[in-house]
Amino acid sequence: MVTETPRALPLEQLRQRCDPETLSPAALGRHSGSGLIGQNRGLEALRLGVDIRHPDFNLFVVGPQGTGRHTAVEEILKERALRRKTPEDLAYVNNFDDPRKPVALGLPAGVAERLKDEMVRVVNDLANDIPALFESDEYRTQRRIIDEEFGTQQEEAMADFTSRARSEDIALLRTPMGFMVAAMRDDHVVKTEEFNKLPEKEQSVIEEKIARFQSELQEVLAKTPKLEREHRSRIEALNAEMAKRAVSGRIGEAQEALGDAGAAVDFLSRVHDDMVENPELFLQAASERPDGPFPEVSGKAHLEPLFRRYMVNVMVAYGPTAPESAPVVVEDLPTFDRLIGRIEHVSQMGSLVTDFTLIRPGALHRANGGYLVLNARQVLSEPYAWDALKRSIKDRSIATTSLAERVSLFSTTSLEPDSIPLDVRVVLVGDRSLYALLVMRDPDFQELFKVQADFEETLERNDESLGDMALLLRHYAEKNDLLPVADDALACLLDESSRLAQDGKKISLRVGPVTDILREAEHYARANERKEVLRENIERAVVERDRRASRVRDSVQEAIARRTLMIDTDGKTVGQVNGLSVHEFGGFRFGRPSRITARVRTGSGKLIDIEREVELGGPLHSKGVMILSGYLTTTYALDMPFSLHASLVFEQSYGGIEGDSASCAELVALLSALSNLEIRQDIAITGSVNQMGQVQAIGGVNEKIEGFFDICTERGLSGNQAVLIPAANIDHLMLRDRVTDAVEAGRFSVIPITSVDEAVALMTGVPAGARGGDDGTFPENCVNALVEARLREFAMTRKSFSDRAAAADGGEPR
Repeated sequence: MVTETPRALPLEQLRQRCDPETLSPAALGRHSGSGLIGQNRGLEALRLGVDIRHPDFNLFVVGPQGTGRHTAVEEILKERALRRKTPEDLAYVNNFDDPRKPVALGLPAGVAERLKDEMVRVVNDLANDIPALFESDEYRTQRRIIDEEFGTQQEEAMADFTSRARSEDIALLRTPMGFMVAAMRDDHVVKTEEFNKLPEKEQSVIEEKIARFQSELQEVLAKTPKLEREHRSRIEALNAEMAKRAVSGRIGEAQEALGDAGAAVDFLSRVHDDMVENPELFLQAASERPDGPFPEVSGKAHLEPLFRRYMVNVMVAYGPTAPESAPVVVEDLPTFDRLIGRIEHVSQMGSLVTDFTLIRPGALHRANGGYLVLNARQVLSEPYAWDALKRSIKDRSIATTSLAERVSLFSTTSLEPDSIPLDVRVVLVGDRSLYALLVMRDPDFQELFKVQADFEETLERNDESLGDMALLLRHYAEKNDLLPVADDALACLLDESSRLAQDGKKISLRVGPVTDILREAEHYARANERKEVLRENIERAVVERDRRASRVRDSVQEAIARRTLMIDTDGKTVGQVNGLSVHEFGGFRFGRPSRITARVRTGSGKLIDIEREVELGGPLHSKGVMILSGYLTTTYALDMPFSLHASLVFEQSYGGIEGDSASCAELVALLSALSNLEIRQDIAITGSVNQMGQVQAIGGVNEKIEGFFDICTERGLSGNQAVLIPAANIDHLMLRDRVTDAVEAGRFSVIPITSVDEAVALMTGVPAGARGGDDGTFPENCVNALVEARLREFAMTRKSFSDRAAAADGGEPR
């Protein structure tokens, strides 16, 4: 079979060009380009995840940056949020039974702030009303009556005891140690000396009286604490009754103001009971209020620590006049605290203390009843944030805890707030590698995030997609107050989109880089006082963008121009070929030619990849070299042992090499070394090869062609210089104008190839040759025949050497 010599590609296949006349608004006949294009699959998944009612159908949105993922998510969520009712307000209030466990309140939308304000007014009003009530004549009169009543009871009891004792000549004495009784004679107390002189009978009578009245005195005194308790109880009841007058009326007003507000009514009832039980709080605050020419304003009593127990800590509140919708929260910094909230502490007397008013909400609180959008990589990079998010989704509740307490940084007074029921749809936005990693490493992930919304990177290039993209870019310019974009500038921008897609048959859906070019071009247009963005502005923006990032590329090209890096662009050499590679720095890609050399001799069938031997070659590059060995051993001298020792290397390569796109060039160098045929140095080649010798597509084809072209341009274009590319890469071509202009002028060529035979024939000028005839041999003097003959020679040399070695050892020849 005779292989036809491949022909250089015509100009129209080197670059797709958009027709500006098809992009005018009149030609398109459409006036809206605000929506995303080409993302039907991702948008359908988004809508499913948003609309489905089951709680564990959270979403993971995957795709590269710049494809409009965040914009699409926010637009759809905001649209769906309008269909849902506004969720409840959330607040924390004091637990009067156990202050360490604050109570969570779910209140109708708009009620939390009203309750908070009402409690401020209640405390401020009662801070005046209750002290005034306790200073009133009515209170003082009733208090005096109670005091007098209990005073009279005590006095009467003591008077009765004193009277009975005196009737029997016993006196009641007050001493520093308390009350005691003593005998009396002639109206004076009998002293010990006098008592001892009395007859024994009289002493016995006196002792009996003293013992009896001492016992009665103890009984009278024992009743005093009980009377005091009754007195205190009466006073407390009076205080509660007086406080209740003020509190009941004011709390009643608050309940009327709030109406039927569910949990707020219960809270106000509990506040009422606590205020009635503790009126001394208001009295204490009044007593501590400073006097003087500038007394403290009584209307700020709610700021005093004593009354913090009655305040309302609003976590999430919705205005009563706001349109009904669910919240859409985008958290840009999803730390542990910013996700589930935090408990703050304040320093008092050298200790850290807290209470329910220091509980702060997180993104989950704000998004409760709606949607929460998070960047997946940021969530995973924050300590404990991912675990806290998963736990909240699993438990369907928000348990606010202190991160410091969780990691035991310090021990201090903390809280155990009520968990808040959670109803939220979480949307994570990340890349595909992160999604795959979570699927493999986190067993909970797929249980909690059941919907994957995958955004496309490219879209088929046709009139409809170009029109949609044109409308989208025009809408972007209008929305961002940019100058209008001329049709030819828009066509240039769409061509650049295909260039970004690395495919002439597609356009990139990464709108971000395209709009960056548009904004830079608009800057140049304004600087030149243009009324619209022209094609020349787009072209300048592209050139300037590349120039800003091309320092490394220019350094490499300078080294090649100065022969520091040895690259030939003319002449012929055996076993030496110009391969092409792509380098990327900071998002800027450029092609670089590399000299690949091959050396061969008789051996044991070993093909040495020097890059792999010194650990500079990656696994894909090593795979490509091993494929070459498979091709050689199954193509040539099949009836003889493979007796080759060969080495391959990228000359002057001091960094890592990865990928198999140079395997075709390496095979051509090997075939040249084996056939001893010279290779043209004015041709560079790229492409991977399989074990059947077929050339396969590679990446970065545009940059590779331009990299060799720029070197040839520096040294002078001869018209014979060319780049061989896989035919499968023809559709990917979107070459710069400097290359297409040279091709049009006949000074440079791009030639597609499908097999290594085509490549070696083009580069050596000798037909590759195919097996034929009755004996299945290659035609005489073709490349493959010369290679096979050289390999047979190696095999015979190896056999001869083996025979001589065996004879020297006294053995039989092999």
